[in-house]
Amino acid sequence: MLTLNAANAYSAARSAVAPGQPDAAAKVGDAAEGFAQEMARIDSAATGAMTGQVETHQLVQTIAETQLAMETVVAIRDKVVEAYQEILRMPV
Repeated sequence: MLTLNAANAYSAARSAVAPGQPDAAAKVGDAAEGFAQEMARIDSAATGAMTGQVETHQLVQTIAETQLAMETVVAIRDKVVEAYQEILRMPV
């Protein structure tokens, strides 16, 4: 029974690292680029609101969307720091 579970676990993990799958570095890069675009969008909306080109409703909506993106990035950062600290606590 243990052998069957190990084989199933191996099969599930194998697909995650199979060639041809997008690598984690590319995904992180894409996420960082998307976040930078979101920050540029809020900057543009804020500038437009100050010059009267963007309605207040649109500015508030953009701020709310950007806040969600910022909370996501902070949560990811916290997980990375937590993982790093866990690695530092491992015995050598």
